[in-house]
Parts: sequence; structure tokens; C-alpha cells
Amino acid sequence: MLINMNKSSFFIIGQHAVIEALKNPRRKILKVFLTEESKKNIHRKSQNQNLLKDIKVYFRTKRELDKYTTNEQLQHQGYVAEIEHLETPLLKNFILNKKNLTFACLDEVTDPRNIGSLIRSAASFNINGIIVKKRQFPSESKLLYKSASGAMEHINIFQVSNINSTLKNLKEKNFWIYGFDAKSNKNFTDLKWEGNNILLFGSEGYGIRQNTKKYADFLVCININKNIESLNISNSAAIAFHHITCIKEKKFNND
Repeated sequence: MLINMNKSSFFIIGQHAVIEALKNPRRKILKVFLTEESKKNIHRKSQNQNLLKDIKVYFRTKRELDKYTTNEQLQHQGYVAEIEHLETPLLKNFILNKKNLTFACLDEVTDPRNIGSLIRSAASFNINGIIVKKRQFPSESKLLYKSASGAMEHINIFQVSNINSTLKNLKEKNFWIYGFDAKSNKNFTDLKWEGNNILLFGSEGYGIRQNTKKYADFLVCININKNIESLNISNSAAIAFHHITCIKEKKFNND
């Protein structure tokens, strides 16, 4: 069962974000605004399929497209699209009869650039989904989509009303929860990473909230140079995603 409670449309910008949206048969695209050069580039990149078939395409100059990025001061690269939200499965339905799932869960992480970069890494390393608080997730942010570089089309985003109750429910369904905390003395690479896992990340300024941290089975860290205070959250997540994916692939190949 797929749901889409939000029927509003919004604009995204950037070559990768727009082209990946065009490739996604589940994504409803209302309009595409292109320069002549970006249209040619789309045809070069997709010679075996007509990505613009049945799409309302409007040609604009670069300066005309600049109005879509005035507030954010982003580079549109000649690509702008008006799209609708994807339908996504309910988390409780998605996990049914599945094993060895890995989710990232974001607690009070609100910066669109960081979230977009984290989503890009998660999709790159086959993470099964991202759990976010619905009220805090910038679901229509041009910056998020551009930072994700097309990865929003390749991963499930589970928007929940309450992070703590979601973690509690998942623990009851045999998920292990790992909170990434710079103050922990347990290196995340020392763990076996078996079964269903949730990687819990807090905001860069304050980390995981105390009332959320209590749901973690383990608090872990990423060992870095002692002279460096911390890593950007998207960099931390990418390191963790890559390591866990490698472990699970080795186990799968050895079974």
C-alpha cells in the first residue's frame, strides 16, 4: 500500500535532480523548464529513451530560469521542473516479512543541504530508507533535492509524526538501534551489524536528544583525529553506510 497525503506541487532544480525525476515512472511531473542546451544534454544522456515524451516542456533562457533560484542562490544549470510528491509505503507495511534491513533515523536534523547529502549517500550504499519527523522534514526544498543529486528518486523517505514512538515500535519488532554519539567510547566498526538495524543521528549542534537517546541499544562513535572536534553529519553517515554495506555484502556472499 502506497500513500501520498500531500498533493501539492513544488519546484526542483539542477541537472541530476530533474533528469532522475524524469527517469522515475512513479514521479508525476507537471512541467519542465529547460534551456535549449539542457534539452540537448537530456537527449545525449538518454538516447535509448525519450524522457520528455508526454511532458509539458517550456524553453526558457538562463536568465528567465534564474527567478526560480533567487531566494536560495542556487545554480539551476538550465533545469527546472514542477513535480508532485512521491507515493511511499507505510513503514509498518514496508518492514513486513523482511530481514537484514538498515534504516537511518534523523533526530532534529533540519538542514536541507545535510539531509540531501545524507540521502545521496544512503541511496548510494543501498540503505533501505530514511526515517524523519514529518514536521521537520523540508520535503519541498530545492536545496535538499539539489544536494541529493537525484537520489530522492531512489530511496524511501518515511515521514513519521513521532520519532520516539517509532523507535519504540521498531525495537519491539527486533530492530537494533545504534545512536551515533561523539562522546561514546565504542567504535561502530567493532560491532557485528547483524539483523535489522537503525542508525540514529542527531543534530550537529546538540546531537541526539536525551529522551530519544534512551531508545538506543548502543551508543557508538566514529574514531577520528583527536584534534578534530567532529565530522559533518552527512560525512559521518556516509562512512557508516559504506562500512555496514560492505559487512552485509560479505555475509551474503559467504552464505
